Amino acid sequence: MTTPQNALSPEKMTRMATRLCAVIAVVLAVLAGTPATTRAQAQAPKRTVIRPGRILDVRTGELRANQAVVIEGEKITRVAPSSEVKAGAGDATIDLPDATLLPGLIDMHTHLTFDLNSLGYQGLGISTAREALHGARNARRTLEAGFTTVRNVGAKDYADIALRDAINDGDVIGPRMVASGPALGITGGHCDENLLPPAFHFQGDGVADGVEAVQHKVREVIKYGADVIKVCATGGVLSKGDDPNASQYTLEEMKAIVADAHRLGRRVAAHAHGAEGVRWASEAGVDSVEHGHLMDDAAIATLKKNGTYLVPTLFLTEYMQQHMEHSDIPEYSRQKMRDVAAAAQQNAKKAFAAGVKVAFGTDAAVYPHGLNAGEFHVYVKLGMTPLAAIQAATINAADLLGWKDRVGTLEPGRWADIVAVDGDPTKDVTILEHVKFVMKGGTVYKNDYMKR
Repeated sequence: MTTPQNALSPEKMTRMATRLCAVIAVVLAVLAGTPATTRAQAQAPKRTVIRPGRILDVRTGELRANQAVVIEGEKITRVAPSSEVKAGAGDATIDLPDATLLPGLIDMHTHLTFDLNSLGYQGLGISTAREALHGARNARRTLEAGFTTVRNVGAKDYADIALRDAINDGDVIGPRMVASGPALGITGGHCDENLLPPAFHFQGDGVADGVEAVQHKVREVIKYGADVIKVCATGGVLSKGDDPNASQYTLEEMKAIVADAHRLGRRVAAHAHGAEGVRWASEAGVDSVEHGHLMDDAAIATLKKNGTYLVPTLFLTEYMQQHMEHSDIPEYSRQKMRDVAAAAQQNAKKAFAAGVKVAFGTDAAVYPHGLNAGEFHVYVKLGMTPLAAIQAATINAADLLGWKDRVGTLEPGRWADIVAVDGDPTKDVTILEHVKFVMKGGTVYKNDYMKR
């Protein structure tokens, strides 16, 4: 075969390979001669030092003055007396001399892709894509309110999974999200779509009946990205045609859901208002019961016995009592909301007094996103100390997430998720409704102290 005129001869190819090897050898020699410390410094993440007026230890309630928090990249590397932390070349320093620093807050029950007007008939006209965009707006509001981590328990057509991924990829500003995708529910239950007439033959994405079907549904939602499994154990308040007191999934179905979820590394959150549904959910082994507004003494005792977390979502009852008559809530939900609101706080008070484990959650979407911290004062009104209420939104919530080594405290190795407020929230927990500074993963998203 004739060799093309522009082809390299074997001799030229050999000479080029020899030269390339020589260049590689020189580069390796240079790298070998470069001190390891120099190379490490070149790769080291940027260091940020926050010097606040006080740091709240959420484990003990101690307020420590003259401290510094050192952050490298996304994580806290050191918390020490300020005098022991010397400024280094290239450090970014954030001085907050009048502020109290505490861990980023955690809301264990949100619906970022929903708003109140999407929960009734108006919601039928809102596309999944539009709900995801609503979620982008609500995610930012939630983060700026001081909630650096949320658990989103229920969304249509995996809109919350898309939102979580967009936040993780840096396309959208928002908190860390643990997302469930569609909630599992029975045909015609709280987590079905009950507003359309029979001609549509339509049901919610998470509907499954029977042990085999619920096992399949758990595996399906995990396949499509669910971090946590949400299950509807009783009827609800804002849904049409069901009773909040009535159990929906059987105990056997819930045990099957929990067994598959836990085996596949997912925790389970159970919506439950009525007493029987609360008991069955706890006995089935769910990790948390959401709401529990109509539970009785036996249900409270079951939660305590099994160590099941209660996520009480109480501020919504106050908010809706004040605003319901002027809201877009459908008439079929109004009386249910009145009945539930009348009982919810007293039952939660009993649960607090009994020592049931509590993690902070709001059900934001039933009222406007960004008002999440209104939940704190209700807990205190019902008998919690302000510190216990703060712990519900930090160390308790981190425990329920399975993220104790990542969030919930200001300690080395944790993500640099940090908020700051004026004053002492262990004396006045409503201070947390006015967060002035928000950092997530070492990046500042809000600093009202710069405006002074």
